[in-house]
Amino acid sequence: MRLPDEMIALAQQLAELSAAVIRPYFRHPLVIDDKNDHSPVTIADQEAERVMRKLIQKTRPQDGIIGEEFGREREDAEWVWVLDPIDGTKSFTVGRALFVTLIGLLHHGKPVLGVINQPIQNERWLGITDQGAWLNGVPVVANQITQLQAARLGTTGPQYLDVGAAAFARLSEQCRFNTYGGDGYLYAQVASGWLELVVEEGLKLHDFAALAPVVNGAGGKMTDWQGQDLDIHSEGRVLAAANPILHAAALPFFLNAV
Repeated sequence: MRLPDEMIALAQQLAELSAAVIRPYFRHPLVIDDKNDHSPVTIADQEAERVMRKLIQKTRPQDGIIGEEFGREREDAEWVWVLDPIDGTKSFTVGRALFVTLIGLLHHGKPVLGVINQPIQNERWLGITDQGAWLNGVPVVANQITQLQAARLGTTGPQYLDVGAAAFARLSEQCRFNTYGGDGYLYAQVASGWLELVVEEGLKLHDFAALAPVVNGAGGKMTDWQGQDLDIHSEGRVLAAANPILHAAALPFFLNAV
């Protein structure tokens, strides 16, 4: 199925709107609140999601919305938008331009479109499952490295790995080197050929729904730790690789992680 042009256009509009809200807050004093899960949130997160939800409700009132800050509505709709206004709020609050806005689109529960938008560096990745991936309109292709020994491995931080910590350590020993930090930006790096592997766990739908279409659209492969495609029911343990061969080499490290 070819994605309707109106969906792509709306995703781009959402990225523009959220960026306009976020930029004035960057590197300015902010009140940082803690949510129930102890993750930080700011007015920038909330306002950015609010303007995105408003536009979706106006232009596509039949669609569902799942957002990090304001919950779920019509989540059983054919088309569901999944929003994370600032993925990497910690980076945002300390003035590091590694945070991203994530805009995902599900069709019958499966991710089909993703936007990874970095509003400070003006970098926007758009990925469409089975159609391709682009950075600022220019096609991107993930790296064709197929040997673990040559692959660079990333994760947001070792403190976020629990049952996969030992498996990550073993995989890291086989890779060229590993790097920490980046949240959703890591997956954009894979799509652009700057990184080859990302492993994370504990992600929520709004953390990964936008990422899979970008990675997969660039020729990579992103699944859960059982090798299954990600969907609305996935538990949030993910492996992203620059290509299917490298994915197949890394996946056995996590198949039995408990």
